[in-house]
Amino acid sequence: MITVEEAEKLILAQVTDYGAEIIPFEMAVDRVLAEDIKADRDLPPFNRVTMDGVAVNYNSIEGGISTFKIKATQAAGNQPIDIEQNNECVEVMTGAILPDTTDTVVRYEDLEVRAGLATLTTSEIKRGQNIHYKGDDKKQDELLAHAGQVITPALIGVIASVGEVELRVKKMPRVVILSSGNELIEVSATPSPYQIRRSNCYTVQAVLKQHGLEAGMLHIPDDPEIIITQLKTCLQNYDVLLLSGGVSMGKFDHIPKALDELKVEKLFHKVEQRPGKPFWFGKHENGALVFAFPGNPVATFMCLHRYFLPWLQTTLGAEPKPPLYAVLNNRYSFQPQLKCFLQVKLHNNEYCQLMATPVEGNGSGDFANLADTDAFMELPLERDVFKRGEVFRVWPFDHRF
Repeated sequence: MITVEEAEKLILAQVTDYGAEIIPFEMAVDRVLAEDIKADRDLPPFNRVTMDGVAVNYNSIEGGISTFKIKATQAAGNQPIDIEQNNECVEVMTGAILPDTTDTVVRYEDLEVRAGLATLTTSEIKRGQNIHYKGDDKKQDELLAHAGQVITPALIGVIASVGEVELRVKKMPRVVILSSGNELIEVSATPSPYQIRRSNCYTVQAVLKQHGLEAGMLHIPDDPEIIITQLKTCLQNYDVLLLSGGVSMGKFDHIPKALDELKVEKLFHKVEQRPGKPFWFGKHENGALVFAFPGNPVATFMCLHRYFLPWLQTTLGAEPKPPLYAVLNNRYSFQPQLKCFLQVKLHNNEYCQLMATPVEGNGSGDFANLADTDAFMELPLERDVFKRGEVFRVWPFDHRF
């Protein structure tokens, strides 16, 4: 049995570059950029009006003019209309280009507009107001996003603005989620008193989708021959196998033996942690990785967040997220000599501190309890009492943290 830190080190030593691919930009949310994105022109590309109103030359106001003849109205996207006289102005709408002969925009709220004339109703006018100047945000060829950046909805807007209709992103590993056990039936089926519906695989699938990864799914019964056949096929067709169940010490836990027969090198089996102690990890001779999580739902969920997702982000070359820490809100004790991953509810107190309140369930099989929590708090192995006010690392379920 190894420590959590040793398990993490062995897993991250198996980081693999799966290359890159070109996809439409609108399908790239949550993917990792494999190229730099630069501005194809200044941003904004022209002096942009930021308020509906009239464009004037400020020198006219300094010269004592307060009423202006409206020469024309200019909408966003129209060609600019220049003024020719000091007492002229142009009605301009938000987003319109500023005429070269003007330098100030007075909003409608500071005007009285009547009979083709616009009269100032305030003396609080400043030269250059209500204008977003060309190149203020970025100059042409300046970097907008860099390789390794996770593509967010906000970044999609930036990418669209520079005409990048296709993006080079890091290619996702081919992942399959495998559940095992004769007690598991389809979600749509009616279970007998000794059966349960499959749920772990759908939980894992949902988490992976949050990270832009679409995974295959397969269920295998507790039959050694079928297990070997199915695992062999998966090892040939996928880069990563995520298994849930079949790795403990039960008489029907055939997975470890099957993996050994299929030449999957065991890098470790059992970690000093709760939940998730029976966690098995190995590598096939063709490079495929096997994350074999315990079948208890909370254990699967924890191992996925603590081990697989960090491996995935490192593999994709994504910018590492800084560790997140929270203050333990209640005293907690834990007796076994194992590192405890405590389910907690997160909130910010009045001092903007991130607080973690323990939400104790009924063991690693209590998946319903997960719906009431936000994260796992990682408590040190060497202690069994943890005091209120102490700070520990947390592993949030929400991928936006």
